[in-house]
Amino acid sequence: MPVAHAQPIIAIIDDYEGFVPTLQTYADLRSQLPDAEIRIVSSQPLDDRAIESLRDVQYLVLIRERTCITAALLDRLPALKALVQTATAGVPEASHIDQAACKARGIPILEGGASDGHSAAEIAWALILNTRRYVHDYMSSMAAGRWHHGRSGSGIGGSLRGQTLGILGYGRVGQLLNGYAQAFGMRVLVWGRENSRRSAAQHGVSVAESRDALFEQSDILTLQMRMNADSRHSVTRRDLGLMKSTSLLVNASRPGLLEPGALAAALKAGRPGGAAIDVHDAEPVLGKSELASLPAGQSLQR
Repeated sequence: MPVAHAQPIIAIIDDYEGFVPTLQTYADLRSQLPDAEIRIVSSQPLDDRAIESLRDVQYLVLIRERTCITAALLDRLPALKALVQTATAGVPEASHIDQAACKARGIPILEGGASDGHSAAEIAWALILNTRRYVHDYMSSMAAGRWHHGRSGSGIGGSLRGQTLGILGYGRVGQLLNGYAQAFGMRVLVWGRENSRRSAAQHGVSVAESRDALFEQSDILTLQMRMNADSRHSVTRRDLGLMKSTSLLVNASRPGLLEPGALAAALKAGRPGGAAIDVHDAEPVLGKSELASLPAGQSLQR
């Protein structure tokens, strides 16, 4: 039987970068719950030692969607009263949480407040600029003592002005990216569910004639869909094959939006011509990923 504690015990897991203690929200939590014991777990995935250290934890905070909350794991956490997911998107259908197992054990899943999307949009835009202007290549060249030696045979990069930014999913992040693209003189094209298309039209943004047309016409295509049963693995090898040989796919949203293996296969086939990604099927990435093994210039990974 778990030992009773006067103060709540909270564990924040998956902080393998060690950034949680630097956040203002963490300081706020400490201030609001001065008597709580708060533990930060950096190991990812959770090993046996880490799981044993959580046996008396009452509230488990998930800051990512990396650790799978299974029935077997829940059975090893007898004191657990609730799960807290620090995001709202997709939680009711989150594949990393066994909903039935939580319900059977009377463990509610609490959702944190949604972010305003600015961080995600800025990361996606940074990937676009870095990839189109070869910023990383030239920085690496300069650090190695080579003046103006970017990617071999690549030239000096291309302008965003006049190109078409395709946005698949027009929620908070998609709307911010539309604003960035407009400021850079790009044409914006949107596709998504009916609500997304209606919202885009209301904002004066062009809606693609079809989903296929979005993939065919985009010079840069960014995935901004929520993760749910319908969107999981919905971007297929066929979809990617519709893209131009000069186009760029950007995914700073969810890795599960892509059909497993589709992106690497598509890049090897030459359509799209490149990819910039901030999300991976397994994180942290240990060793060299499949995408990293592709020829230089085909993928930029963060």
